[in-house]
Amino acid sequence: MAEEAVTTLRAELDRFERAEVAFALLETFLEVAGPWLGSAVLDPEALVLPDEMTEDRAVVQGLIEEIEREPRSPARRLLAVTERAYDLAEPQARWDFTRLAYCSNLATVWSPGSRTTYFEVAHRARATYWLPDSLKEQYFATLSAKRWQIPEDWLAAVPKQPKPWWKRGRS
Repeated sequence: MAEEAVTTLRAELDRFERAEVAFALLETFLEVAGPWLGSAVLDPEALVLPDEMTEDRAVVQGLIEEIEREPRSPARRLLAVTERAYDLAEPQARWDFTRLAYCSNLATVWSPGSRTTYFEVAHRARATYWLPDSLKEQYFATLSAKRWQIPEDWLAAVPKQPKPWWKRGRS
């Protein structure tokens, strides 16, 4: 069976007039994609508020301070990643993850079994969605119903067929 085509969408905070637009797009995605999603995790080490964050700045700074007060595990092993998981079925956890993702060195939303990445923020500077066609249709329909403007380059993005498993990892 052929895999669905996947569309890559850039979602850095600086692409939007206000950071809250990126948060609303991510929150809507997490609501729509719920049945597709397994886990959402982020690296809680060295969380930093992005300059683009405006209205939620004080609240998110409070979340960061709360995380920083939590006891740390003993010394990290080489190449071991610290992760903080969020239950996306819980509205408050979804809200927290949405804002903290853009404060983290690495935040990821996976499918069940961690086979597919749907959203990722890397180094607080890069944010990307990878959406199979059927999920992208649902997501865009929901954004339109909420009267959110879908970025023009997202509408123009061309879906690509995933490489067969034996070719993945090769250029």
